[in-house]
Amino acid sequence: MPELSIIIPTLNEETALPVTLASLQSLRREGVEIIVVDGGSTDKTVCCTEGLVEQLVVSSAGRAVQLNKGAQVARGKVLLFLHADTLLAGRAIKKLLKQPKQPTLCWGRFKVKLDDTAIVFRIIETMMNWRSCLTGIVTGDHAMFVSKHLFEQVGGYPCIELMEDIAISKKLKKVSKPICLKETVTTSCRRWQVNGVVKTVLLMWSLRWAYFFNAEPKVLAQKYRQIRIK
Repeated sequence: MPELSIIIPTLNEETALPVTLASLQSLRREGVEIIVVDGGSTDKTVCCTEGLVEQLVVSSAGRAVQLNKGAQVARGKVLLFLHADTLLAGRAIKKLLKQPKQPTLCWGRFKVKLDDTAIVFRIIETMMNWRSCLTGIVTGDHAMFVSKHLFEQVGGYPCIELMEDIAISKKLKKVSKPICLKETVTTSCRRWQVNGVVKTVLLMWSLRWAYFFNAEPKVLAQKYRQIRIK
């Protein structure tokens, strides 16, 4: 049984996924399980996984649905949910595997680093990390990890169309506080670069506030699709 399973949801990620999977091969050689859950890609995403993952799972589209399917087949004691455009450092994984003193109740996240050198992205990543530690809410960019025991105890991700990370964080916080590791994961700036920094930041904050005031995730998901990613 592996100590760690990394679960990657995908939908038309033929550009980003090969880079991410290549970066994970050294971890595979050390026994880490890699699972890709594809939501019906129409590009070459599925082909990109050949020989680079332990399991390829076919799913209906929807991040919560895909992550739950990956968790169901995962054999690891700890689950790590990774975006297709996010890179893990080996030292971050070593720190994670040494971390839990109560592995059945552990969950948390890494610090996020954005992959553009512009100063505006240093500000954005700092605010993302600050907000996460202050609120105890872990979003996908931070590469959430959680023991499989605890994940199953809270019932996994709620099957909603958006804000599933916030929803599961609220459930997990009732059991224990998140572990905020200082080690970083590097995620792509592509959504800000394609759509504009100001527009993307304002849209993301407006969606979170709307969810806080009980807006329907289905309605928010329609607005979120304004963020085009190529």
